[in-house]
Amino acid sequence: MTNIFRSLSVLLMIAVLLMVQAETGAQEMPVPDSSNARYGLFERNVYDLWKAKSGKPTPLVVYIHGGGFNQGSKEKISASMVTGLLKEGISVMAINYRLTPDAVFPEHYQDCARAIQYARYHAKEFNIDSAKVAAAGSSAGACASLWIGFHDDMADNVNADPVLRISTRLSSVAMFSGQSTLEPDTILSWVGELALKHSMFNGKFLGLKPNELESAHAKELYRAASPVTYLTKDDPPVFTYYSNPRATPTVMNEAIHHYNFGLHLKEKMDAVGVECVLLDKESGVSANKSCIAFLIKHFHMAGSK
Repeated sequence: MTNIFRSLSVLLMIAVLLMVQAETGAQEMPVPDSSNARYGLFERNVYDLWKAKSGKPTPLVVYIHGGGFNQGSKEKISASMVTGLLKEGISVMAINYRLTPDAVFPEHYQDCARAIQYARYHAKEFNIDSAKVAAAGSSAGACASLWIGFHDDMADNVNADPVLRISTRLSSVAMFSGQSTLEPDTILSWVGELALKHSMFNGKFLGLKPNELESAHAKELYRAASPVTYLTKDDPPVFTYYSNPRATPTVMNEAIHHYNFGLHLKEKMDAVGVECVLLDKESGVSANKSCIAFLIKHFHMAGSK
């Protein structure tokens, strides 16, 4: 009798979990085709890869996690995003990269760029279309995605490492609550001083000592680490979504992820004629569904070139 009650309890728990999933829209993460595979020499140079089922090469989204460049992991990617992309025939690669203090700018970005190059280098093995590669991320991962997207091609045609000879250019970028600039003076005018309380501005991200934070060298480095520094009319289109209120931020977390980072980004992109879709909670749309629709649109456009 005890075993019967045990079995009934297990069945009841499963039923409750299924009901919760149905009510919240929660999804189970698909099992990746490759897990913790290596794309570089450093300990955190690892990725998970989900291959979309297709008889022809598929588009690829490279997901870069957030965490202020000093924490976080590839497991932060949402199951609904992975599932939604796979359903549309888009493969997904989620990566880790070196973090502060083990890495200083531009090493975080360089790791992420290398992951993109690695995927393209193994395009045949991964069954991906090298012309249809996008980057996506949240917070610092969004900043890194945008920096790579706007930066000149980082391919080094004479490098001894064949991976580093591959292009880093993207067909589009999707960013969630990301920073379009890291220049303190600009952030002060866009968002306010609360954002500058974040650990990205204590100097360690740039490899600076406390007495160097106000130096001309520090300003040069923050400018070099800022995505908008590199914006030109030939850069990829950007989807951006902010989940925090548009109102004046009252806490640091709201400030560093503020809507104004996207608003000023859109103004600058509109000025050079590059598409920027800016949405937030007040837009009343699904972030993931809107993002996926945007990526699909530009994958199709990349395929028609």
